[in-house]
Amino acid sequence: MRLHSVTEGWAIAFDQLRANKLRSGLTVLGVVIGVATVMAMASIVGGIRDQIITTIEVAGPTTFYVMRFFSQTPLNPEQLPKEVRIRPVLAKREAEALAGLPEVHYAGMWVQLFERMAYEGSHTQLMTMFGADDHYMEIQGGQLLYGRFFTPSEEASGAPVVVLEQKAADKLFGRLDPVGRYVRIAGKALQVVGLYRNPDNIFQPPSQEIGAILPFETARRFFRYDETNALWIIVKPIDAVPVTRAEDAVTVQLRRMRGLRAGEPNTFDLITQDQILDIFNSLTSTFFVIMVALSSVALMVGGIGVMAIMMVSVTDRTREIGVRKALGATRREILWQFLVEAATLTLAGGVIGIATGLLFGEVIKAVLHYQSGVPLWSAGLATLASVMIGIVFGVLPARRAAHLDPVEALRHE
Repeated sequence: MRLHSVTEGWAIAFDQLRANKLRSGLTVLGVVIGVATVMAMASIVGGIRDQIITTIEVAGPTTFYVMRFFSQTPLNPEQLPKEVRIRPVLAKREAEALAGLPEVHYAGMWVQLFERMAYEGSHTQLMTMFGADDHYMEIQGGQLLYGRFFTPSEEASGAPVVVLEQKAADKLFGRLDPVGRYVRIAGKALQVVGLYRNPDNIFQPPSQEIGAILPFETARRFFRYDETNALWIIVKPIDAVPVTRAEDAVTVQLRRMRGLRAGEPNTFDLITQDQILDIFNSLTSTFFVIMVALSSVALMVGGIGVMAIMMVSVTDRTREIGVRKALGATRREILWQFLVEAATLTLAGGVIGIATGLLFGEVIKAVLHYQSGVPLWSAGLATLASVMIGIVFGVLPARRAAHLDPVEALRHE
């Protein structure tokens, strides 16, 4: 009997959808928006997380960073708190000392700049640039397309040379060969010695694309930078050495060089890839929860709309309900019928929302240039949520229909 009721409820629900297309469409719109939002957010968060993991894999999961002071939100370099001001600024001699440790494969001082580049009448937007060394692509990934990277002697002497990223070079030079020409960065002329392609990286939003790599000494001598937020030492342990052992060796070496006695706190911070991933997970989880909460408002509105249309449906079909009761239908069967109708209505909205979320996921791939897929759990959650909304908000209209007096219902015009 119940299977028959479900089948009959589906048929009646779809009849109502066809008979009241506009009203039904507006009713399920909130459900569509809510479900599509949940799936789109799951797609965005999942895709970005995959890209973060890919970026970490390029650098190596054991790579870690030494910073003057680590904060999840950048500090104002003009108003540093006392606990930061008392810490020494990282020095290149410290990076060189760390590079000599038996546990360390590579240690290098890097700095991040935010500048514009110009060539004759062309210029770029504000871009990220790194002052690094010839190990840059080993750590960050990428591909040298043309020319060369700067040499260790150019890095040590602070030579005015630069390796341009392909997109920045195309914007500045068009079809001209950039190698051998000079670009101006914050007024300083640097000779282009190579061209490389940067890998897709979530740390590179469109407004802060990495546009160039220059020698660390060149960046240190000719450009202003934030010594707290934008200066760090990258450390990559030897493959056979656990990251904890390398961290201990780095900590001991830095404490010795800074003259710290036993019991005194470190005057530097070590940041591992796991910490970066944990921070990212906490941020994206918060973002996802907020978006789900906002999409729940749309689902709530859709549920209220379903309740309203089902109340109207009960009123319009009062005589039909009376006939069904007169023919022997019980209250439970009437209640079940209207709950199935309400769930079917919201399920239709959920299916449309899932299709919209899938389509939006493909748009995300095209716009942000990364692989993103809609997780299966989000589709299941969206389907379950849409059905539950129909049931929860369909209870009141269904109870009203089930408790109608059959005699009064048959008299209804």
